[in-house]
Amino acid sequence: MELKIGNTLIGKKHPTYFVADIAANHDGSLERAIELIRLAADAGANAAKFQNFRGPEIVSDYGFSHMDGQVSHQAKWKKSVTEVYNDASIPFEWTPFLKEACDRQGIDFFSAPYDFEAIDMLEDYVPAYKIGSGDITWIEACLRIAKKGKPVLLATGASSIGDVQRAVEAILAVNPQLVLMQCNTNYTAADGNFDNIDLRVLKTYHKMWPDLILGLSDHTHGHATTLGAVALGARVVEKHFTDDNHREGPDHAFAMNPQSWADMVRNTRQLERALGSGNKRVTENEQETVIVQRRCLRAARDIQAGEIIQRDMIAVLRPATPGAIEPFEIDKVIGTRASQNLQKGQDLRWTQLE
Repeated sequence: MELKIGNTLIGKKHPTYFVADIAANHDGSLERAIELIRLAADAGANAAKFQNFRGPEIVSDYGFSHMDGQVSHQAKWKKSVTEVYNDASIPFEWTPFLKEACDRQGIDFFSAPYDFEAIDMLEDYVPAYKIGSGDITWIEACLRIAKKGKPVLLATGASSIGDVQRAVEAILAVNPQLVLMQCNTNYTAADGNFDNIDLRVLKTYHKMWPDLILGLSDHTHGHATTLGAVALGARVVEKHFTDDNHREGPDHAFAMNPQSWADMVRNTRQLERALGSGNKRVTENEQETVIVQRRCLRAARDIQAGEIIQRDMIAVLRPATPGAIEPFEIDKVIGTRASQNLQKGQDLRWTQLE
């Protein structure tokens, strides 16, 4: 299966599609968001993705304020969870400007909407939708997005296989254009996260839904998970993007920067080339090797016409001159008769034997 986001075909036979998730790294500035779009495009991103939410529509102030302490990466936030979400939200009015900036840079613009109004607002601007891991159990939102008839990227972090199956089957019932993305939702950038990314889940997804395009939504540092996912069949990779990992904000610390993003794209393109074909063959750049590294049968001493060939009269040596008898046929040579004189070291050919 393949699908199309904007003008780009995505599928097993196409290059990996890279999504720079700018998310909250605009730090409340439209100008900064537009600059990050430019930097992402320059670094090789195929798309810049944002997140459309409003604090009151995504978190409960009562719920978080009555928790027994904050959890996970949120514990490091200097502001309350509700305040952080309010600060990170993107005004709906930015949407046409962000779309225009992406168009100028030649990359796609889309977003992960977190409420019904945001889903509907984006429809005229995006060629695809992203569903964040946290909404995988909110099936009515998944269906509202799927029914827009555009490609859907579904992240599956912090989910059981039952959660994934429920969402996938609901979406596929109305829209076959689905990218299923493995994800781990720990945002701490800790080295231990590599023990929990479970890239082999991509093989499970392929076994369950062999026609789906697979992807990775990732928050680990470096390139290991990206390269591993691509080797396992992923063709969409989403990573957070910033210009400075030391800026204050919820997503800067674990995001890719322009240099690491460009390195990731370059390394992935090399991997794609290296993965190549599943057909085992002598490749174009190995044609000489077949001659200079392989062996053929040669005369171990001068042989006179009429002599019966014995094993000690045969040497197995490089190079494998084209047309010479190959080593795996040595048993067929033993017991034949030389039909002409052969010099020591001369390659043996069937035309010389009878």
